[in-house]
Amino acid sequence: MAKKASGKKATRAKAARRGGKARYRLTGPRPVSKIAPGWWDYTTLPRELLEEVARLTADDLARLSRDGFRVVMYDTRDEFFLAEALEYIEAWRQATPDDPVGICGPIGPTEQLPLVAQLVNALELNLRHAHFWGMDEWYENGREVSENHPLSFAKADMDLCFRRIRKDLAMPRQNIHFPKANPTDYIKSWDVARCAIMQGGQGEIKHWAFNDPPKREGPWTDVPPPPAEYRKLGTRIVDLHPLTLVQNARTSGGGNIPGVPDKAITVGPMETWRAEKISIWHPGWHDSPFGMRLTTFMIAKGIADASVPMSLLAEHPNVQFNFLRPGIGTCEAEMH
Repeated sequence: MAKKASGKKATRAKAARRGGKARYRLTGPRPVSKIAPGWWDYTTLPRELLEEVARLTADDLARLSRDGFRVVMYDTRDEFFLAEALEYIEAWRQATPDDPVGICGPIGPTEQLPLVAQLVNALELNLRHAHFWGMDEWYENGREVSENHPLSFAKADMDLCFRRIRKDLAMPRQNIHFPKANPTDYIKSWDVARCAIMQGGQGEIKHWAFNDPPKREGPWTDVPPPPAEYRKLGTRIVDLHPLTLVQNARTSGGGNIPGVPDKAITVGPMETWRAEKISIWHPGWHDSPFGMRLTTFMIAKGIADASVPMSLLAEHPNVQFNFLRPGIGTCEAEMH
């Protein structure tokens, strides 16, 4: 349980609970990004919003739950990743011949995946009528990368989870859906089963899957597209924001940015809004202390802006943010 804040912390918590959208100017021309001038991203938001977010404590975050948005804290890695794995079991246990049910899951974090296989085997949970949707995949040379690619997300899902499940319990291969360069079959698969939960991580550019901020071009040169416009996007091939390339090189490619494809295939907001629940997992090493605070605050206060794609979840009716408390950190300056 979070301790009651006092003094300056209480003042900060009070500020965090005040209404949000009307307090910040999000219309009209916006600043140029400090990261990539040709793109939208969170550095184009009003300074007063960014400064208020930086003041939030971990206890402030815990108090930002509201109807339709729940903030959950875990104290240890074991609790955190077990809870994430149990969401797979929660979804798959609902599946029946007349009501096939699935979960859409991320690569990043991945620590939950071996636990999922272990739980399925221990509980002897037959996955005959269960489904799984991968969120995204790299795109290179005119098509999705193969499972032989060292960064393949499909390979990670199969190796870390599905190939570890007993054959008599295994999910039929046709029930495992990975996005392809031609997304037609993947999009149709969302009509085959009910998606009980879509899990996700949060990248440094504040995306889920590869729903990065849009480029600053065409009608969106001076302002980012409105949330309703962004939400029309379905599964598609996307160009990746430069910060996304840097992050994936750091977390998965040993820092070798040229080795990371600059395009990907991603599940879209259209499919996301078909999921009954969105569950985002913040262990503390995929995004920064500031980034985790920013999206939590924006969703809690109903501030949806396409420069921060994760903030669009403010408009979904059932969202949960899950934090590993020791990974939340602070936004205070500290020289090393």
